[in-house]
Amino acid sequence: MRGGSDHASAWAVLRRTIREADLKRDVCTGRLHSGQIMENKEPNYWMAVGSVDNWSEAFRLGNIWGLEPKRLNLWENVQLNDVLLFYAMRPVAGIIGYGTIKTKFRQTHPLWPEELKRGTVLWPLRFETNVAYCLPPDKWEADKISSEVLRFKAGLSFRKLESALALEVIAKFKEDREREVEQPSTHKEIKQKLVEIGSLQNHIAEEEYSFDLGKLDVVWRRVQQSVPTYVFEVHVKGDLYHDLAKLKHAFDLWNSHIFLVGNDTDEDKIKDLIRGSFHEIKGPLKFIDLAKVRELYTRKKAFIDLENELGI
Repeated sequence: MRGGSDHASAWAVLRRTIREADLKRDVCTGRLHSGQIMENKEPNYWMAVGSVDNWSEAFRLGNIWGLEPKRLNLWENVQLNDVLLFYAMRPVAGIIGYGTIKTKFRQTHPLWPEELKRGTVLWPLRFETNVAYCLPPDKWEADKISSEVLRFKAGLSFRKLESALALEVIAKFKEDREREVEQPSTHKEIKQKLVEIGSLQNHIAEEEYSFDLGKLDVVWRRVQQSVPTYVFEVHVKGDLYHDLAKLKHAFDLWNSHIFLVGNDTDEDKIKDLIRGSFHEIKGPLKFIDLAKVRELYTRKKAFIDLENELGI
């Protein structure tokens, strides 16, 4: 557990982050829209546990969650602007987002499909949340936040969480959002550098080269009418298998020199795939770290600039 000053500091950072530009996430789409979601008081932290279907229905119904009558004591302790973490059970088994308590009320009319089916209210202790962040549904399994501690606590259903644990989860979502912003720009930057390097080497260099499996990130050709001599796929995040499949197909079609450009942290995963599904390109495929592309671009550009300066 954190000390009092550390905890207060962490909450201040969280509050500033969430209120930044007065933005919050649209429900399970990743889109941003306006909306103040927290006040200045320090909140309690709760975790609501439900099936994938229940969470989908909760978001569809306007971010409503409900508790059984036996949870009355817990429900009475939930206050406006408390933070709620959304835990989806298997096959997700992790936190898919979080928000703050907007309203709290008792419900006397059936709302959920199961309640409508039975004609009675099963979860009368309701609250509505402002969603601060939620993963898109197709990313729940891959990008959820999970740990042994969270899985254990999820077995106890709706419950209060230690603030340190909840803040740790929220911080991880913040890191993921920052990476989401960074990754497209990194992918674009590296593709542009590869195009410029190819042009400096007197190749016809192109981005997004179309072929029958989609588009290749970058290709270099010797002459206008020729097939790609060099083919590059830039992997920052996404489907590594698909990137390798495109490179293999390029090699099979044109006998191209094929390169996968990515983070060095992915190298072991790539080697595993090369030993298995893509063993046929184990020899031809070359891996280049993102940093090496930047280094090559800087050196080559400096060399060409020096030649131009000297008139050689």
